[in-house]
Amino acid sequence: MAYCERCQRWFGSERALQQHEENSSMHHLCDSCDRDFVSEHALIQHYVQSTRHHYCQRCDEHYSSQGNLDSHFESSHYWCPACNMFFKNDNGLHEHRRQKHWYCIECKRVYQSESNLRAHQRSSVHQQANIPCVDTRCNRKFVSVSALALHLESGTCPSRLTRAQINRLVARYDTNNVITDPARLIQGPNGYSTLQRTVTAWATERSWNGSAYECFLCHKMYTTLAVLNQHLASPAHDDKIYRCPRAYSGCGETFRALSALCQHVESEQCGIRRFNHSMRNVLADLSTGMARLTF
Repeated sequence: MAYCERCQRWFGSERALQQHEENSSMHHLCDSCDRDFVSEHALIQHYVQSTRHHYCQRCDEHYSSQGNLDSHFESSHYWCPACNMFFKNDNGLHEHRRQKHWYCIECKRVYQSESNLRAHQRSSVHQQANIPCVDTRCNRKFVSVSALALHLESGTCPSRLTRAQINRLVARYDTNNVITDPARLIQGPNGYSTLQRTVTAWATERSWNGSAYECFLCHKMYTTLAVLNQHLASPAHDDKIYRCPRAYSGCGETFRALSALCQHVESEQCGIRRFNHSMRNVLADLSTGMARLTF
């Protein structure tokens, strides 16, 4: 004999009790959790709240993972994942994002921070590339000075400039040390023109430690020798010779590459470009000044 406490009834076998629980309106079973709920509403709330279930209440459908459920929400419902809110239509979702999030109205994309949104708005998606390369043999144009600096630092410009050469040229041009830190430079006969670290480092097969290729400077591990040498060729171990100028209401943060300083100023993270008119033209002056230098 088997007894149903909720219904206060006896059944001839456990199988009969099971059939009763499956068919009776007094029982609402969650088979995967082996739980019985007093109402359909309670069962649905269990589906919604339990981390073991990936359930869409609007469609009354279960999904195999949270990722699949999120994909369903995005494709079939007007859902804001950051707020976990649903809206009646696309206009409602659009207005919510416009008011509550860092949101590009034209692209209908949400960004994680204000700086990320500003970077997107300054990109070629929204800005014209009207800053020409400082080398007349190069016909490329860029949307920002930081993009131009990255181009020059990459070594792909016909000028064949290297990052070390750019650093020396900027140090020579920045005679008042507005954006360079004299403490990180060596004074020569023509002023601060020689950097403390100009040696090029590269790794060989001897950097293999038995399980990975190891950087001898920071001891980070890399799966291939090529990736390790990319790391060594990057600014990762350069001196931080650039600084956000405090004299222009900057924050004084330091950087290893000119492009990193340019990105910092353009991002307006410390407000230097937004609140000080003199600093607004520093990057533009720098690009035109570099064009006058002898490569």
